[in-house]
Amino acid sequence: MPHMPTTERNSAAADIARLRQAVSAGNIPTLIAVLVELTGDERWLSDRYRPTRSRGMDDNSSGGLPPEVRQEICDAVVDAVLAWRAAGCPPRRLPTEAMVATLLDFTSGEEVPHEFSPMMAEIVWGADALDGLETERAGDHLTAVVIGAGVAGMLMSVRLAAAGIEHVVLEKNDDVGGSWWENRYPGAGVDTPSYLYSISSFGHHWSTHFGKRDEVQGYLSDYAGRHRIRERVRFGVEVESATYDADTQHWSVQARDRDGSREMFRARLLISAVGLLNRPKIPPLPGLSSFRGDLFHSAHWPESLDEPGALRGKRVAIVGSGASAMQIGPAIVDDVASVTVFQRSPQWIAPNDDYFAPVGDDVHWLMDHVPGYQEWYRARLSWIFNDKVHPTLQVDPEWTEETASINATNHGHRQFYLRYLREQLGDRDDLIELSTPDYPPFGKRMLLDNGWYSMLRRPNVELVPRAVREVTPTGLVDDDGVERDFDIVVLATGFHSDRFLYPMDVRGRSGRSTVEAWGEHDAYAYLGITAPDFPNLFILTGPNTALGHGGSFITILERQVHYVADAISLMSKENLGALEVRADVTAEYNRAVDEAHARMVWTHPAMTNWYRNDDGRVVAVLPWRIIDYWTMTRSVDAADFVSEPTRRASHPATSSGRPPRPASSSGRTP
Repeated sequence: MPHMPTTERNSAAADIARLRQAVSAGNIPTLIAVLVELTGDERWLSDRYRPTRSRGMDDNSSGGLPPEVRQEICDAVVDAVLAWRAAGCPPRRLPTEAMVATLLDFTSGEEVPHEFSPMMAEIVWGADALDGLETERAGDHLTAVVIGAGVAGMLMSVRLAAAGIEHVVLEKNDDVGGSWWENRYPGAGVDTPSYLYSISSFGHHWSTHFGKRDEVQGYLSDYAGRHRIRERVRFGVEVESATYDADTQHWSVQARDRDGSREMFRARLLISAVGLLNRPKIPPLPGLSSFRGDLFHSAHWPESLDEPGALRGKRVAIVGSGASAMQIGPAIVDDVASVTVFQRSPQWIAPNDDYFAPVGDDVHWLMDHVPGYQEWYRARLSWIFNDKVHPTLQVDPEWTEETASINATNHGHRQFYLRYLREQLGDRDDLIELSTPDYPPFGKRMLLDNGWYSMLRRPNVELVPRAVREVTPTGLVDDDGVERDFDIVVLATGFHSDRFLYPMDVRGRSGRSTVEAWGEHDAYAYLGITAPDFPNLFILTGPNTALGHGGSFITILERQVHYVADAISLMSKENLGALEVRADVTAEYNRAVDEAHARMVWTHPAMTNWYRNDDGRVVAVLPWRIIDYWTMTRSVDAADFVSEPTRRASHPATSSGRPPRPASSSGRTP
């Protein structure tokens, strides 16, 4: 055997040391799954190595195992990776669906229903293993207009480009990102783990376990760059109306530039990707325009307040106590003179030790160098944060509590969150009383504690348990008539979440608008994607598709884009000019949606939420588990639709007959 030079020995030793260091920082349950995949040795599935069940929404990094057992697992992973390298780093031996189910059961410390196996297997196999699912090349008769360049619009553009479909994306903002481009307030970030709130085919070295706004926007910008999406986007263009022409089987879309110029686009397909939390809701308060300081919605945070010292000494009012308010308050409390929160209803808040925790270079190294680690970790997060809690949100008709909870498990959740609330607020009985919700946990989307409770204890913070009645030139008047003066008023008052496609005027085959068909606040659609009387219209982030029980909305968007791509594939193969969902299919689906919601916590009379319209119907969130929606959207059933053959050649997706120019051009197609 030839002698290895000293430099090579040192390099090899250093590499092994790097591997050991990285593995020691890994998530133990994930490492067990990796170990079984790499070695095929199922002795690692014995009780000695069985992780405990995760506590709440914690990823249980240690697995609840003693140090000596964790070390044994880490050492075995190092040996397995070295053996894999010695074999020439062969492609992964992808586990079967049955093995995925077995490993998830074991590493979760609880049974993961095996109906999840197909979806979890796709996650574990990774995007590279699913390349064969790309959209087939479509016929020339198909063109498209996509409205919005947020996550949904970009995902759709990539699939359309892969299918060779000429299209243009119309975006009212100056860049891609949608809500992430717009919502730039201090503390803005995701409440879903970064490695779950990610595009499945586009990885990223997340710096924190819960991504903050600038990093999320940078990630989406990088995705746009990778796929040259900006070349297909017209920025600074806002859609005003869209009308379907049944004779030509095309949509005419009228849009307006910032200078007020209008332009018409024609295409066979119209795909709305405008988002759900897109149009800020401004309360109609008397005196709103009279305030002499800075008054704005949280989605319109002024750049001037980002300047160093801009908040110093300011008296800030935050109207609302939901997700945006909870992120803003702790982020600014150290810089301002005071923070006053006007709270109509307290929120349930869950602890999470990883909210601000860095991911670290060791974990990034694992993601890059240990086969399967990233995929198994993402699958694990998918169980903990997606559907795990869903069964506990069903109302037990035998449960005697009228407002506090809906079933025994939900009541246990209430006690857990109450203990945490009391621990955090300590001897502040006044704050404990004001912060304790009188409705069941998960009645509104759960929030993660980012320092909110500790902020409330600060001497320069006041929690006002009342709504705002009036705006004065110098401040706000609450419902009790108490007036307070402020320098800055932040309206963290939410969005028009029950007004889909608002404020666009979209008219279908009959000439009726969506508002006339649905009502102003009562939208419905089959799978939340397509509606009768609106052929060739596909809605991403449509009615009843937001997530109330948790999970990554990017997962939902990827399912919707997959379904739309399958519908387009059907139109291409069958040379269809129009595809319209049947009214009876839609009615039956939405009857099931309403019945499912009637059994869930969100329709509980003890509270209001942004999921429901004024009549109490849930129009925003999905009643199903993500696995159910994943199954429903796997493929398009042609029997659900009425179709028409193509009548005439397609018009291009722009007004001029040419593809759109890149965003760097003048912004107008000559």
